[in-house]
Amino acid sequence: MKRLSILGSTGSIGTSALDIVRMHPDRFQVKALTAANNIDFFSKQIDEFKPELVAVFDEEKALELSRALKGSSRPEILFGEAGFNEAASYGDCDMVLLAMVGAAGLKPALCAIEAKKQIALANKETLVMAGEIIMAKALEKNVSILPVDSEHSAIFQCLKGNRKKDLKTIFLTASGGPFREKPFDEFKNITLKDALNHPTWNMGHKITIDSATLMNKGLEIIEAVHLFDVTHEEIKVLIHPQSIVHSMVGYKDGSIMAQMGQPDMKGAISYALSEPDRINLQMDFPDFISLHSLTFEKPDTQKFPSLLFAFEACKQKGTLPAVMNAANEVAVKAFLEKRIDFLNIFRLISRTMELHTRIDNPDLSGIIEADCWARDKAQSLI
Repeated sequence: MKRLSILGSTGSIGTSALDIVRMHPDRFQVKALTAANNIDFFSKQIDEFKPELVAVFDEEKALELSRALKGSSRPEILFGEAGFNEAASYGDCDMVLLAMVGAAGLKPALCAIEAKKQIALANKETLVMAGEIIMAKALEKNVSILPVDSEHSAIFQCLKGNRKKDLKTIFLTASGGPFREKPFDEFKNITLKDALNHPTWNMGHKITIDSATLMNKGLEIIEAVHLFDVTHEEIKVLIHPQSIVHSMVGYKDGSIMAQMGQPDMKGAISYALSEPDRINLQMDFPDFISLHSLTFEKPDTQKFPSLLFAFEACKQKGTLPAVMNAANEVAVKAFLEKRIDFLNIFRLISRTMELHTRIDNPDLSGIIEADCWARDKAQSLI
């Protein structure tokens, strides 16, 4: 029985994880849950899974949750940063699933590591912002960080049974998003509805927009550098519209190991939760006969400069990855609120990165300061 704390339980990753818990109650027990704002849905999750501790965004949401909860089995209700940190380090759990969106996941990740909790990491921004600090602290505390992203889970699985020194190239696949075939001169007409219509994956709004701009892949490049201790020169991005090959690892003898499956996050989530076991998800294999072919393309970095931003952030290091991430979060939020158009997402990130004076080897406070600077700068540019 693995005891779980799920941070971000009402999002797409969190709800999929709870589906897995529902399917395998003999293997998993929920001890703590957190959510930001979706109190009605969150209260239903609490009533069903009966965690001992829960946390929400602020005190007002905590009062709303207290009124919404039914039954006699009421968990301890916390709120704010302290509440999320407590859930991440909760003494009665074995593993923390970090499924929060954005930079908000950084401090809970550090709290989980300090408490020596195994981590299933879906919050890629944590490693983008502070990968060197996070991985060093995890090594110091002997904490395993298991990837939940389908691409990084694929790489993790392809590396199993092989020697790291034999690795030559990581092939990071991307669906290409909804605008893969759209001419660049039509990008100025892209609507929010268009951008939220992903062709193969069902995800939350923020990551769906990141997939439409290919920034999701940019963030994953930086995440892979830290997770697998490679350089950005060893990573190659491939557009793979069918989303069946989740990623590949090439070795120096010319062999390539690929991990394939349906474009469904439950596979990657379950492997992080149960590794080294594989649990029955009652999921069909891809129908290769009807697929006919699996295709791969070179990404168009003129249409989607996010990949260039990410490789530049990898090259310069320091505070630049955190600045890129923060500017992207501000830009995506503004696009979701219809305050900027699609093309201005790229412009806002690029300009914020250009204006930043990079700091080498920052400590945590330096990273957080750079994050705050980038958010303020991006807002002022808007």
